[in-house]
Amino acid sequence: MDQHPSYSELAAFLPNYPRAAGALFQTFNDLKLAQQWTDLEVVDLASCSRGALRGRRPRTEEVLCVIPCSLSESLSLAWLQDAFHELESPSQIYLAINTEDSSIVYYKISPGIVKPPV
Repeated sequence: MDQHPSYSELAAFLPNYPRAAGALFQTFNDLKLAQQWTDLEVVDLASCSRGALRGRRPRTEEVLCVIPCSLSESLSLAWLQDAFHELESPSQIYLAINTEDSSIVYYKISPGIVKPPV
């Protein structure tokens, strides 16, 4: 991992949260290289014991927040509330669920009860 070109951008966060390092590394590279997000930055989520990502999809101005995690992790409502609070209450966050076969599924999470679009 430390030989990969993107490691230098994540080096400050990966050693701090070794249990979440793989998910952060994989999600960062997916967003930056495959999905070509811009202005991608790592945010320290100390209460969630991990780094999160903030950036923009191509050709958009909206800044989105992504929290990488593993499929094997257990998450709670309190954990999600802490994440929303530390990310300064965005209208939504995306959970990037990483699996052992390197696939990632993104789930959009909103605070409270949100009616789905018709």
